[in-house]
Amino acid sequence: MPVAERVLLRPVTMGLLLQSLLLLLILLLLGCCLCPATAFPKGCYPSEEEGLKTFRCSNARLTEVPRDIPNDTNKLYLDSNRIPFLPRDAFRDLPLLLELDLSHNAIAGVESGAFRGLTEHLHSLDLSSNRLVSVSKDAFSNLKAKVNLSNNPWLCDCRLQELIRTVELVAGSSGGIVCDSSAQEEHVGKAFLQVIADTDFCNAYKKTTDIAMLVTMFGWFAMVISYLVYYVRQNQEDARRHLEYLKSLPSKQRRSEESSTISTVV
Repeated sequence: MPVAERVLLRPVTMGLLLQSLLLLLILLLLGCCLCPATAFPKGCYPSEEEGLKTFRCSNARLTEVPRDIPNDTNKLYLDSNRIPFLPRDAFRDLPLLLELDLSHNAIAGVESGAFRGLTEHLHSLDLSSNRLVSVSKDAFSNLKAKVNLSNNPWLCDCRLQELIRTVELVAGSSGGIVCDSSAQEEHVGKAFLQVIADTDFCNAYKKTTDIAMLVTMFGWFAMVISYLVYYVRQNQEDARRHLEYLKSLPSKQRRSEESSTISTVV
């Protein structure tokens, strides 16, 4: 190629290169603007179902309640994960939440205040198929939602009885609340509502506590009486020895010592 043509083509090539770079920069800027501001955990995505804003994290291998859930979420699905525990204020930034599905996880503990902030709007809470053994009624304090507690390895005792009286169960789910363990072996394997029809765990617990208190009080009383008896006997023994000692003294000194002893005893 002649030198003159090469000289003429060089500016054209440079111009095309600059245009390409400029176009690439524009595309990158547009891509950043279109990207969502929040990076959701893998397997989680927002959607809209029946006019309600939904956030799904089903089967996403989560080991904790994810952060940065959109605070205008109405329905939250965290089912089929590996979440072991619900800490205090786990959902406090979701004031518009109506439905919460936590079924099929590994939840073994629910801290008091875990559902704080959901008391006004939440109407459905699914905790079925987890590893709940015992939960304080305070964890569900003021919660108006219908709760599903079925298919958990429950310990049937006064604590569970108080919890069942506190929450409103989802219709048809009560039969799935079964005693996996109990102080009385005959309750194991039975539906809890069937058991408490004949057994008041809290009344039995109160009786046991009262008996324990009476036994403790009797034990202290017996210790006090034993100490008093020991104290009196010890003093009597000391007084007897002192009198025997006085008898062995000369009469004049003995009368003086006896007077002192009698006045001391009196």
